[in-house]
Amino acid sequence: MPIFELTSASIRALRPTTFAQMQLRERDDLQRLLRESIDVVAPGLLVIAEEFGDWDDSRRRIDLLAVDRDANLVVIELKRTEDGGHMDLQAIRYAAMVSTMTFDKAVNAFSRYLASIGRPDLDAATELLDFLDWAEPDEDAFAQGVQIVLVSANFHPELTTAALWLGKQGVDIRCVRLQPYDMDGKVLVDVQQIIPLPEAAEYQVQLREKARKEREARSGGADHTRFDITLGDRRFEAEPKRRAIYLAFRYLAEQGIAPEHIASHCGPRANRALVSVEGEAERDKFIRLASEARAAEGRRFDPKRYYCDDADLLIRNGRTYAFSNQWGGDDWIAAMTNLREAFPDQTIEFSPSRETAS
Repeated sequence: MPIFELTSASIRALRPTTFAQMQLRERDDLQRLLRESIDVVAPGLLVIAEEFGDWDDSRRRIDLLAVDRDANLVVIELKRTEDGGHMDLQAIRYAAMVSTMTFDKAVNAFSRYLASIGRPDLDAATELLDFLDWAEPDEDAFAQGVQIVLVSANFHPELTTAALWLGKQGVDIRCVRLQPYDMDGKVLVDVQQIIPLPEAAEYQVQLREKARKEREARSGGADHTRFDITLGDRRFEAEPKRRAIYLAFRYLAEQGIAPEHIASHCGPRANRALVSVEGEAERDKFIRLASEARAAEGRRFDPKRYYCDDADLLIRNGRTYAFSNQWGGDDWIAAMTNLREAFPDQTIEFSPSRETAS
């Protein structure tokens, strides 16, 4: 489908062109521009390396290496050609090679990248943790998956056939086409994700998530232990961990303890346990105000990571508070233990329930 220029006098089809004809180079132009605006081809990513090649064969380098907000690595390969070349084979090889990357190695690569783009003032570890919304590194959760994004002016049918097959095998692979147009010497670019089609992308995500949960259930990799919890004279049974710690937070606040003081005792995630806004706010207003406050700091507020429903928000002393729902493993144990020890007069007890999640 061509792109048209609409004027008061006519509708004119723009002339398709190539990046080579417009004298745009692959690395110095396309790659440089996309690293600064990666959302154009793959929204929700943080680029952590360019021309990444921390392995013995220095000739093999990933054009752009990124992470998504679920801490998956993303290999991004770029071509300005009209058929994509053999970028699918390259990307698969690179995905396998980086699949064992640790959080520390990612920080080292990110630090070098920040220095190369003139931002040595930024602390790589802090920036990466902030992007992931983590209080501290979690090696078990980092790089559990590797996604592939192929970006080219066009793709050969053999490449798209391979990408479709890989997608059916559970590989998270996308093909994004950049079609340039010449508008009187200006370059316009039509960006389209062709694999998977946008209307099928969410369905494929759901299939992969379903398969992941089934694998975890078979392997016992996910901890679904529920807990019985005693708060003062109240007892709650078979509560999921994230709900158990929320109930403890709410209980302590009801005893007159300042929410900030409670959050300060929540272990490794203390500085991310709580988000608050000025005034009394219901859910929609709270999300809007919290999002605006985070955006002013160059950060992002994700309401799915907090208890933001009207029944769960806490209003105290002219502020509205939302408590984190991102708890598990050692972080949860540390936080619950700290709360019990920090407020010994409030009777906080917890133990694994005989009932576990199905």
